[in-house]
Amino acid sequence: MAVFTPVSLDDLTPWIDQFPLGQPLALKGIASGIENSNFFLTTERGEFVLTIFENLSFEQLPFYLKLMHHLADRGVLVPAPIANDQGELIVALHGKPASIVTKLEGKSQMDPRPVHCAAVGAMLARMHLAAVDYPLVQPNLRGLDWWNDTTPQVLPFLDDSCAHLLRAEMHFQEAFAICDTYRQLQRGPVHADLFRNNVMFDGERLTGFFDFYFAGCDTWLFDVAVTVNDWCIDLDTGVLDTARVRAMLDAYHAVRPFTGAEQTAWQPMLRAAALRFWLSRLYDFHQPREAEMLTPHDPTHFERILRERIATPAPGLRG
Repeated sequence: MAVFTPVSLDDLTPWIDQFPLGQPLALKGIASGIENSNFFLTTERGEFVLTIFENLSFEQLPFYLKLMHHLADRGVLVPAPIANDQGELIVALHGKPASIVTKLEGKSQMDPRPVHCAAVGAMLARMHLAAVDYPLVQPNLRGLDWWNDTTPQVLPFLDDSCAHLLRAEMHFQEAFAICDTYRQLQRGPVHADLFRNNVMFDGERLTGFFDFYFAGCDTWLFDVAVTVNDWCIDLDTGVLDTARVRAMLDAYHAVRPFTGAEQTAWQPMLRAAALRFWLSRLYDFHQPREAEMLTPHDPTHFERILRERIATPAPGLRG
């Protein structure tokens, strides 16, 4: 959530008249994240989040905003998009697509305990099941095709050890993606970016998932692996914390039981989830875009996680 497109209150005042939110009172850029321009917005009607989309198009965005509506209608705790007076969820601001959503209560839990991981696991399973009948389809735009496109763009910046790791893991994941086990995995809409800073808590009570703008249709197991690789690790080493892993997986399994194919695919999928974010961080670090308040994430964090997932067997999906 960086700021690539600055917006002032003067810019916003005439634009926001089309929304049932009253006059804008305060606007503050959000520094975390690296993909869109995001702002905390206070109006006469409450607190909201304004997003200006820097990469996603007007044609792509309905998948994300309507998915949030779909999930909210089924009891999944997510921000609610606000429609304008024409019923539109996406409206141009400074020539770019923009949306307003409700702001969740609470704060991110950056030092999670097993109780927090269990709450995330259970809600993630409920989210997967709630989206089974979601009618729109859009692939995960940061999936294997994007990995193949991005790899040659970052390889020139890598030393021999990292270049070898990247080539070898891409070869492994391409082979895995065409195997029978992979084809048997359960699929549907996934969040695909459910890191600690994209979940809100009030104490031990989970108050919502947000930032769905990497969502797409992929394997549910990939979503679980992305989440475990952030919530259940020692941040300095990438080593999995067994107690947190067990809490998250057991809570997920109690809502949506894992399949045999998923058990077989678990270790490769943890590697895939680490590779996806190593690649994106490499790209953002070596091919940066200009933005206010932007600090690219350190790519070596997910390099460590990938090496650890290759070297060390993870706790199984079912204890």
